[in-house]
Amino acid sequence: MSGLGRLFGKGKNAKNKAPTPQEAIQKLRETEEIMVKKQEFLEGKIQQELVTAKKHGTKNKRAALQALKRKKRYEQQLSQIDGTLSTIEFQRESLENATTNTEVLKTMSEAAKAMKEAHQHMDVDKVDDLMADITEQQELAQEISDVISRPMGFADDVDDDELLAELEEMEQEDLEKDLLNVGDETSDLPSVPATRVPAVPASKVREEIGRA
Repeated sequence: MSGLGRLFGKGKNAKNKAPTPQEAIQKLRETEEIMVKKQEFLEGKIQQELVTAKKHGTKNKRAALQALKRKKRYEQQLSQIDGTLSTIEFQRESLENATTNTEVLKTMSEAAKAMKEAHQHMDVDKVDDLMADITEQQELAQEISDVISRPMGFADDVDDDELLAELEEMEQEDLEKDLLNVGDETSDLPSVPATRVPAVPASKVREEIGRA
């Protein structure tokens, strides 16, 4: 095994098995968490050195300068970590998108296979003929329904206007009968006497009243 092979832990018989996308994403997330904690640590150290520099100020320039130098180093490290973290986040997001696209394509491929299997025993011409038969049977059923619901017998030969005229004639006859019946009832009443009734004198009427 060469020195380079020993350095990376690889030999002739070493397995170069690549991690699954899920494993790689998990590793990237763990690395992100470590980098974020390192960021927080450096930010705290920067604030601490800034306070130290302000504390000494011009009274102890040497100590103040040392604090500012440490602050600069921490800021450089923080800037490097920011860049590294951005790269890791971009790589993780790209891998997540690639994994999602892979799953989507896999699902679409399975759906296409299922659709092909469903259509395997179907023929367009047969479907066309079947739909034509269904349409023909529906039209036949409608014609049968129309025939069954059609009135039978002499009803087709009778004109509605003639029936209305006959009805009006019947109503007119009933009205004339009613008028004749009214005339008969008035003839049964007592007739007015032809002779004039003699008038009674007023003096005789008063006399009859006085006797009562």
